[in-house]
Amino acid sequence: MRKISSEKITQAVKEMCIKANCYIDPAIKAALKNALETEKSDVGKNVLKNLLENAEIAGKKEIPICQDTGMAVFFIEVGQEVYIEGDNLSVAVEKGVKAGYTDGYLRKSVVEDPLNRVNTKDNTPPVIHYTFTDGDKLKITFAPKGFGSENKSALKMLNPSDGVNGVIDFVTETVKKAGANPCPPMVVGVGIGGTFEKAAQLAKLALTRDIDTANENPYYADLEKLLLEKINKLGIGPQGFGGTTTALGVNVEYFPTHIAGLPVAVNINCHATRHETVII
Repeated sequence: MRKISSEKITQAVKEMCIKANCYIDPAIKAALKNALETEKSDVGKNVLKNLLENAEIAGKKEIPICQDTGMAVFFIEVGQEVYIEGDNLSVAVEKGVKAGYTDGYLRKSVVEDPLNRVNTKDNTPPVIHYTFTDGDKLKITFAPKGFGSENKSALKMLNPSDGVNGVIDFVTETVKKAGANPCPPMVVGVGIGGTFEKAAQLAKLALTRDIDTANENPYYADLEKLLLEKINKLGIGPQGFGGTTTALGVNVEYFPTHIAGLPVAVNINCHATRHETVII
């Protein structure tokens, strides 16, 4: 049994909240630079230059890449040999979010009730997804989710007979309907299988994988490439001004499902696709 102080977790989460919101991921930066070289629209090229300059300024001054610093979403893998001393794990994470968003001067965007709309003033509570694994470590992945892109996500319960073509059509149609709203070039997370809620969780989890890392299954790696190609032929382009770079990447995750179903979820992210992982 390995003991981990809740204070250590809180401090790690605080730092993650600030870092993920202020420093662009290296894989995203590389993808933006590559897009700048391949983009055929002059307006699109100018937008990409501005996005790279914005990210550079944000990192140097440690200020948010985007004014929407998102709702705090976590995927946490808990080793079965871990014992948390002090606060329980959920409380420790929530305290870290509160400290990160307050001390980092990040925008607080969470309301305590979806209908009464009263701001919690510290961006809590976070959304936390737990899985339990072997070992004596905690793996914490943080993904702040802005709602300009979140609002354009979608889920559909396809029929098994719709097959892969049905999946492709649904994903591309969802991106087409989203248009300029998610601040393209976007990153698209796709969850296939499981149940209604599992597909949505998979789609969000997919967005925490670096876009330069393909799915380990060759079939789904090929599907990611095909979807990216089709999405970039939509012509939406950087910030919706037209062009050949509508998406920087497509990540697909899958899970076993029922013989009668084919759930598919699409979770869209803006170009920044912020995420940060620590192992304690």
